[in-house]
Amino acid sequence: MSRARVARRIAAAAAVGGGGISLLGGAAVGLVLAEVRLARRVVGGSGDVPPRADGRYGSAFAHAAAEPPLRLVFLGDSTAAGQGVHRAGQTPGALLASGLAAVAERPVRLVTVAQPGAQSDDLPRQVELVLAPDASPPDVAVIMIGANDVTHRMPPATSVRLLGDAVRRLRAAGVEVVVGTCPDLGSVEPVYQPLRWLARRMSRQLAAAQTIAVVEAGGRTVSLGDLLGPEFAARPRELFGPDNYHPSAEGYATAAMAVLPTLCAALGLWPQADERPDARRGEGFLPVAQAAAEAAGTGGTEVTAAHDAPAGPRGRWALVKRRRRHPLEQAREDVPAAGARSGDAGEAGGAADRSA
Repeated sequence: MSRARVARRIAAAAAVGGGGISLLGGAAVGLVLAEVRLARRVVGGSGDVPPRADGRYGSAFAHAAAEPPLRLVFLGDSTAAGQGVHRAGQTPGALLASGLAAVAERPVRLVTVAQPGAQSDDLPRQVELVLAPDASPPDVAVIMIGANDVTHRMPPATSVRLLGDAVRRLRAAGVEVVVGTCPDLGSVEPVYQPLRWLARRMSRQLAAAQTIAVVEAGGRTVSLGDLLGPEFAARPRELFGPDNYHPSAEGYATAAMAVLPTLCAALGLWPQADERPDARRGEGFLPVAQAAAEAAGTGGTEVTAAHDAPAGPRGRWALVKRRRRHPLEQAREDVPAAGARSGDAGEAGGAADRSA
């Protein structure tokens, strides 16, 4: 069965509240569980508390900007929280807040409600925190979720439904939403065959189904799996952290540089000339399920609803974008500067800002 067809089935089950569709048969599940037990003994994971990066970024623009700071929130799991690094400026939230401030030329206030170990069933709680009655809704939210759903065998339709509901609630409150879809768990170095192949397959099928649900709920997605997979496989000692599971500072920078253009585009800050699809980069309009399947196999691909294209026999259409991003070499140069700014905001000078 094609990835697009599987993604459509999962998304359809999610839409009607189903949760029983499995990506693997019973025998394959047993094999995966046996391999997971072995992998957990090798990988171990990390119990470190992620550095707290909340605060205001881009303070250099505070006096020049006539508008108040943009409000950015991060929801999701340990990847969204930045587990695996030890400096606030190395977390994806800090990197994206610094990058967004530079593009917008105005300060950005970052709030992180992501929880290490979270599965998609924690998203309702996180959304409640973001949309608290005593606080104004943020301008944009970034969600990174899905890896723990795969490893803990959450039914994919349930996972997708919970994510879609979270996106709809945020969009109803006027919040722009960017989702980094499920990463490629087959790239984790100590995971061996056949678990590596199965993990990659399940990760990509969930990522494709997530894309369908997010686009239909009014959000945008950026695929992280294939983007990180080859680079992590080629340079695991640099792109994985000490626990061999979470990304290193360079790994998070790679992901952040892929998400930043979409984050800016969601807020209308990206050049209009780049909003037109470029066929030379493989961009264009596709049925949403086909767009989701292609994105799951090509990292750094953005999928967003094609508002001017009517739905056809294969459902809604979507715009596939492969936005230009900084190469990893440039990202390395950006990390110290971003870390210095975010360190000032999130550690030394951001104590008062964190309450907001």
